[in-house]
Amino acid sequence: MPINEWSDSILIAELSDEPSFSEDMDALTRRVQDKGDQSPDVVLNMVGVTHLNSSNLASILKLRKILIAANRRLRICSLNDHVWSIMLITGLDQLFDFTEDISTSLASLQLDL
Repeated sequence: MPINEWSDSILIAELSDEPSFSEDMDALTRRVQDKGDQSPDVVLNMVGVTHLNSSNLASILKLRKILIAANRRLRICSLNDHVWSIMLITGLDQLFDFTEDISTSLASLQLDL
């Protein structure tokens, strides 16, 4: 998973389908946890994700919990219709902040200080 350190306070993670998704989310979660209170805000770019399973959803929720504890923010962008429908069906559309693309995610993080 390419992780782009867009700035000192924002990471952009480019996700793809399994089996990479689980490995990439584990690595990202460890990286954010290791930073503790210095954790960055995170943008999950899901343009390469075509399907999510319950384990994938759990890993995103775990990352969200860690970021909230560090008073940081999470944006999820570039979902295809199938992945978006999974978010709707599970009610996670009410829990996460979604944007259309990376640029919009970055703008929302910078404007929402």
